[in-house]
Order: sequence, then C-alpha cells, then structure tokens
Amino acid sequence: MGKTAWDHLLEALEDLGEQELKRFKGKLREVPIKAGYEHIPKGRLEKADPLDLAELLISFYAEDYALELAAKVLAEVHCKPQAERLRARSGIGGCSYPQPSVPSAGATSGTNGSHFIDRYREDLINRTASVEPVLDRLHSSVITEAQYQKICAKETNQEKMRELYKLMPSWNTTCKDKLYEALKSQNPYLIDDLEGK
Repeated sequence: MGKTAWDHLLEALEDLGEQELKRFKGKLREVPIKAGYEHIPKGRLEKADPLDLAELLISFYAEDYALELAAKVLAEVHCKPQAERLRARSGIGGCSYPQPSVPSAGATSGTNGSHFIDRYREDLINRTASVEPVLDRLHSSVITEAQYQKICAKETNQEKMRELYKLMPSWNTTCKDKLYEALKSQNPYLIDDLEGK
C-alpha cells in the first residue's frame, strides 16, 4: 500500500531540527492561505510535535492543500531540501523551483496578459491528439513520476489533459511555458490554429 499524505507530512516534519520545527510553526501562522481555510490556532501549534502537527495540517487543510502548504512553509523557513523531497515524494506541484526562462513568443500575449495555456484550456483539452509525448517532455522538470503515471492511466486524451490541468494551480509561468513548448512541438497545427484565432 502506498504512503498517505499524513505519512509524507510526518516524514518531512520529523526531518526538521528543534529550531527548524519552531520556525515552521511560526511561519505557518503567518503565510497567506487559500480562501475558505483558517490558520491553526496558536495554542494548538505551540505544543504540537511532528506527529500532532501532521494531524493538525490534514484536519485543517485536507490532504492536497496540507501537502502544498507544508512544502511552501518549509521553503520559506529555508528548509528547501525537505520542501523538495516532500513535493517529489507526495507528487504535488512538481514545478516549484524551475529555472527562469524567457517566455515563449505568443505564450503570454493575451489581451488581458493571461497565458496561452489558460486562454485555450477547453480547446487544448478537447483537441490535443498526442498527450504522452507532451508528458514525456514535462517529466521530471514540471511533473513528478507519480503525476506522470496518474495522467497516463487515464483512457482518453481528453481525460489525460483534464488531469494535467488539475496540477496547474500550483504552477508558475515557467511551467506553463514548458507545457506550451511541449504542445507546440507535438501538436504544431493545433497551436498555430489557436494562435490564429
């Protein structure tokens, strides 16, 4: 049986020294969190050991967001190796520390500054013909092995693209640029058609 989100969180938190854990708990109270969620009360955080902390994170933020938030806080308290390990092992937000790149021509030139990948979401989901070669190009640099396997397990190209789009809230522009480049290399006529709209 695979590891749960709680297992991944506990591993990451147990890897912290006493001072790092203290900084993590302090930062967890300060970071902006998604709408609809609340910060964990200070009193409950102060006495929490890694075991309690993993429980609190899951109960307050549900599995996916708890992992995402923990990785973000770890990075902010200068525990990047632990943050990257947590992301890699749990399969969340595989494109967290990308190398800066020059945005692709046309990728971010929407009228409202939105990215090509966001503007043509529906078209790309419905019309992308070869998804696996696109995923191969994103593997390791943007998506993790776990994410790659999960997407490939879907039956149709549309389902695969929908699954890929589920990862995008945690992506930055560099990640979207990489997807744009991968799509352009594998489905050039589709991208040309959309860019001509």
